[in-house]
Amino acid sequence: MNQSKDTTIALNVRLKPSDSSAHPRAVNYTNVGVAQGIAYLDFGFIEPSLLAAVAKTAKDGQAAPKGLDGHLVTRVALPVDNLAQLYQQIQQVLVGLRTARKQKS
Repeated sequence: MNQSKDTTIALNVRLKPSDSSAHPRAVNYTNVGVAQGIAYLDFGFIEPSLLAAVAKTAKDGQAAPKGLDGHLVTRVALPVDNLAQLYQQIQQVLVGLRTARKQKS
């Protein structure tokens, strides 16, 4: 009886932009949630002046606001196993950046 084995194959993938993805969007806020085996990655933007005002309020010892309003830039939904792959890719990028930074020093 043949047993199937999971194997990873490296492929060069080129994604062509569509109209809505042709230009990068600025984000300064991310959130990840999981429901029913699907990970939801929210990418948002909060006005930097608002973030600075909250930081100053906290520094001055005043009560911080209970919440902030920002703009949802995009939401990505993906299976949890793809989230694990994304985590591995991010780790590889961060290790590469750390190595490059050490070599510059």
